[in-house]
Amino acid sequence: MTETLTLEAPGDEHEQDEPVVPVDARRFRPITFGMVSLTILIAYQSLAVTTAMPTVADALNGLSLYAMAFAAPMATGVIGMVTAGLWCDRWGPAGPLGAGVALFIIGMLLVGFAPRMEIVVLGRAIHGLGAGLLLVSLYVVIGRAYPESLRPGVFVAMSAAWVVPSIVGPTIAGLTVQHFDWRWVFLSMPILALPAAFLVRPALRMLDEHAPDPDWNQRAALVKIGWSVLAALGAAALHYGGERRDILGFALIGAALAGLVLSSPKLLPQGTFRASRGLPTVFILRGLVGAAFIGSEIYLPLLLSRERDFSPAMAGSILTIGGVTWFAGSWFRGRFDTRIEPATFIKAGSLSLLIGIVSVTLLVWERVPVLVGVLGWGFSGLGMGLIYSSLSLLTLQLSPQAEQGKNSSALQVAEALGVAVVLALTGTIFAGLEDRSAQAGYLICFGVAGVLALGAVLLSGRVRVGSMVVSEELP
Repeated sequence: MTETLTLEAPGDEHEQDEPVVPVDARRFRPITFGMVSLTILIAYQSLAVTTAMPTVADALNGLSLYAMAFAAPMATGVIGMVTAGLWCDRWGPAGPLGAGVALFIIGMLLVGFAPRMEIVVLGRAIHGLGAGLLLVSLYVVIGRAYPESLRPGVFVAMSAAWVVPSIVGPTIAGLTVQHFDWRWVFLSMPILALPAAFLVRPALRMLDEHAPDPDWNQRAALVKIGWSVLAALGAAALHYGGERRDILGFALIGAALAGLVLSSPKLLPQGTFRASRGLPTVFILRGLVGAAFIGSEIYLPLLLSRERDFSPAMAGSILTIGGVTWFAGSWFRGRFDTRIEPATFIKAGSLSLLIGIVSVTLLVWERVPVLVGVLGWGFSGLGMGLIYSSLSLLTLQLSPQAEQGKNSSALQVAEALGVAVVLALTGTIFAGLEDRSAQAGYLICFGVAGVLALGAVLLSGRVRVGSMVVSEELP
């Protein structure tokens, strides 16, 4: 007996009778190899920076800007993501991919040579702009280059690209910080970026020339980029204003919130903030789980190094568990893609993420063994593997080709806005409590992440559109 699961989106009924054409997966290997190379680079920098940043903050006397070093690239990433979506829909993904790599290199060099923490934040902001261009462009490449039947396997390959950096990245970064200099963690990344860019360029030539959209509106595109700048400034000002704790700080917080309230609906499709069924819920879920995971991840090494006396290498190695289980979740999602509906994967993943966040929260109390947090972080990674690949596949599946750039951008923007706002708020709270009660600061930061994960559990069923049809065929 064979089970077949079909997701029917409104208006797609006519596509059910199309003949199935065999696909030769071998011809897509050059594209996959190039994209995996870039993903390895992105993965390594993410894990390495998280591991090294506590040492950077101490060395440059910049603990007050610790959260800002993570919030800044998320904020500027919004600009990169919106720009990339428009750029890809108009001219294709090659341009934003090249620009993203260039900005990535510039940002890492600035951080590596930074004489003070403010320059670190600036470099991270430039790096975030480049990462935003890269992430959206890679999604568009998947949507345009691969038939739908191969996409789950591509996302598994992209998740697999995180495994080796997850295993060796935090440890290498920790050892570099301990035995050499934290600056080499950042200065080594441009050396890795150049070969990755070289590998992906020939792969892009395999894509068909993209016909410009005749309805593309330059003025509307510039207006949307302007809204993205306002959103990025709002997210950054929210954090900076919270740290000042004076009249100017309160004024900045008010202005930042107003800017975010005005700009966010302009950057995300209608219905996103109401969690309307289908793509709007896909986008809001990406924001919730992304903010929950990253909002926990950046404070976990800090907690272990400052409160449990872990070395940078040991604290960073905990992140390895999450990377490995993330791949396991993505692999499981791809392996059973035709048997289980996306909403089930997303709900199970959100529950797993929530369990992981609760587990690492318990580490705030010294009597709780570190093993509890280690195992818990594995649950968090497993949940993210189930969730991310499901949301990514749904975004491409429910998007016409002409809107893949826009919707891939919206998916990334929702996460970037959610993460930037949450890091700004929790960073402000943590900085305010750090001298009086660091334990309370950790509890609040992890608590916010847990509430977001719980929200994802409750909303997961709303990704369903049309009907889920399960048919049984006798051999």
